[in-house]
Amino acid sequence: MSDPSTNLSVSPDPALSPAGLWDSVDALHAWLDANRAVDGREGLLLRVLKLSEEVGEVAQAVIGATGQNPRKGTTHGWDDVQAELCDVALTALVALRGLTPDAREVFARHLAGVAERSLGADGGARH
Repeated sequence: MSDPSTNLSVSPDPALSPAGLWDSVDALHAWLDANRAVDGREGLLLRVLKLSEEVGEVAQAVIGATGQNPRKGTTHGWDDVQAELCDVALTALVALRGLTPDAREVFARHLAGVAERSLGADGGARH
C-alpha cells in the first residue's frame, strides 16, 4: 500500500485549503444572517456567546470520554472531543466573520503575531 501523501495524483480537498475554509466560514455566516432570530448588536453578542456553549460541549465530551461521571460512565469517545473542538474553532471563526468582513486577514495577522511571539523568527527551530 502506498503512502497517499506521496501520490501526486491525489488532489487535495478544496474545503481543506485556507480559501475553502474561509469560503465555508463566509457561507455559514451568510446562512446564519439569513436565518437569525435577533438582529444587530444583540445578535452579534449571541453569536459570540455561542462559543461558551460549544466550549461546554468540549468539557462534556472530555468528561464522557474519561468516564469521570460515575453515574453515567463512559459516554463519549475521543472522536467526540475532536468534533467538539472543531465546533469551537468554527464557531469562533464565524463569530469573527460577524465582526468584520476582513476576518481571514485579521486572523492571518493574529496567527502570524502569535507564531512570532511563541516560535520566534526562526519558526521555533532548535539549533
